[in-house]
Amino acid sequence: MAAPPAPGSSRRLRIAQFVLLLFYSTGLVGLGYSQDPSFYLQFMPLTLLLTAALLLGFDKHSPTPMFGWFALTAMLVGYGVEVAGVQTGVIFGRYEYGTTLGPKFLGTPIIIGLNWLILTYVAGGLAQRLPLPGFARAVLAAVLMVGLDVCIEPVAVHFGWWKWFADVIPMQNFKAWFAVSLILQVYYNTSRIAGGRNPLVPFVYMLQLLFFFALGLLIS
Repeated sequence: MAAPPAPGSSRRLRIAQFVLLLFYSTGLVGLGYSQDPSFYLQFMPLTLLLTAALLLGFDKHSPTPMFGWFALTAMLVGYGVEVAGVQTGVIFGRYEYGTTLGPKFLGTPIIIGLNWLILTYVAGGLAQRLPLPGFARAVLAAVLMVGLDVCIEPVAVHFGWWKWFADVIPMQNFKAWFAVSLILQVYYNTSRIAGGRNPLVPFVYMLQLLFFFALGLLIS
């Protein structure tokens, strides 16, 4: 069970939540209603960096060396799988990235690794809050990651973050997402990462879920 935040951290938590809510709500309104969303799209990498900085900044209970190795591994595995997916079309299906997510290497935006870290950490932290055995917790966290990806996909395709060659999001994508997510979550559980004690974890997951779900409704 997550420990209650110390009195001195409550104000910092509220400020972090307000800043994230401001960024995501501005993006929702701008992308959902603007005739030219390109102005708002250019801030997507910054929003990811801000989310990661605030989220990981509230991690006070994970062992520092293990946390560093976990973060590095999650980013490298996530990025490596995406590179392999783009280059071969075998893992997720045939797709390619646009230019909105910033600089690319081997056809894949560099910041994608950070996105995998955020999703792995948040989903794992949520699952940690439930009294489940290790593997069941990893499965639940992987399902949470896939659920968020289901909401992200139509938005990403609409705004050109990436595109599928057949203009159809294949079921293969979600199966591969679950498999990779499960591997990362098993590693998460063995790394003694204490995301479940991070007070910002539930807020970030719900904020991203509502952002992509609502934006998907606005553009449909």
